[in-house]
Amino acid sequence: MPKKINFVSANGFTEMAIDTNLIRQDFPILQTQVYERPLIYLDNAATTQKPRCVVEKIADNYYKENANVHRGVHFLSQVATEAHEAAREEVRKFINARHSHEIIFTRGTTESINLVASSFGRLKLQPGDEVIVSQMEHHSNIVPWQLQPGVEVRPIPFAEDGTLLVDQLESLITPKTKIISVAHVSNTLGTVNPIKQIIAIAHAHKLPVLIDGAQGVPHAKVDVQDLDCDFYAFSGHKIYGPTGIGVLYGKEEWLNELPPYQGGGDMIDQVTFAKTTYAALPFKFEAGTPDFIGSTALAEALRYVQKVGIENIAAHENDLLQYATEQLKAEVPGMRIYGESVHKSSVISFLVEGIHPYDMGTILDKLGIAVRTGHHCAQPVMDAFGVEGMVRASFAMYNTREEVDQLVAGVKRVTKLFRRM
Repeated sequence: MPKKINFVSANGFTEMAIDTNLIRQDFPILQTQVYERPLIYLDNAATTQKPRCVVEKIADNYYKENANVHRGVHFLSQVATEAHEAAREEVRKFINARHSHEIIFTRGTTESINLVASSFGRLKLQPGDEVIVSQMEHHSNIVPWQLQPGVEVRPIPFAEDGTLLVDQLESLITPKTKIISVAHVSNTLGTVNPIKQIIAIAHAHKLPVLIDGAQGVPHAKVDVQDLDCDFYAFSGHKIYGPTGIGVLYGKEEWLNELPPYQGGGDMIDQVTFAKTTYAALPFKFEAGTPDFIGSTALAEALRYVQKVGIENIAAHENDLLQYATEQLKAEVPGMRIYGESVHKSSVISFLVEGIHPYDMGTILDKLGIAVRTGHHCAQPVMDAFGVEGMVRASFAMYNTREEVDQLVAGVKRVTKLFRRM
């Protein structure tokens, strides 16, 4: 496991960080050659790469422990069930939930939000009711609420620098407001929202809060009891785990009150043609065979993150963020960075004057540099800035300053190319 080292950050403070040379040895994909160039992977907000231990955990489970869970009395089923429920407990500890049955396994953040929107909608929402989100939300925290018949989605606006204007939240709350659902961290602007403050305001109005933590959990310590959020959702693949597995945390009292999201095996207590009663938490919300391979691999990923240290990861990523911001501004004429809030995570979205983001991303790809281009599933953000799309570079624990230098050099090269045209 990588050792921790000291470094002096861009702001001059000595912090704890990680040895990226050792970290990178755990991620074989980083040795990939792209167009005969070393891969520089800067699309971590879309999905992170997986350490060897996570991939090996998946293989081991299929080779040694593959059996359906919760239903069999035979040995393999018992082993698989114990591993799956141990993974649930690992997630509980990671976000400091009060009970393991407050952890619902889903396919990812999107399904977690859809689960709450659907179940909460059936229980609480009527035509004319309102749901408050932020203007910087991913589509996955907008569309599920719009699918609830007659419900109005009202956004909290953000400032030019990407800071959420929380002081306007009170004026948005009306007697028709039924829930507030906001991102912990913007996937486009990198803004770290003051969710604890938002939760306190909401609770003062007796409103529940759902937090989209897809970009929060990978970059900062999350304590759901300290936050006092009612729901918190995140995806495994954004925190070095596999795709197809995610988590919904919900307070026990809310999960008990909400109706099931889907029907089928494992979520039932008794079934007759006249009536069905439902299983206790968490199984009430887990219809069908769960991804028991994915859950154990997610637990392995969380253990890996804990060994490295989430605070160390955050310090390292913040150093890369500050360094990249300074270098891009200083070295690239016509550079505009979108989202420069004081509280920001490891995402840089930018445009260079006169260069379409797809052109920039395509040429960077030929240089071996993987970035994201487009609207990043956040079209209201693009509309707010009057652009069609942006280029996004996002950092993880295995990225280096040398890779940032290559990004800056690549952007400069593309810029010079277009200036000569």
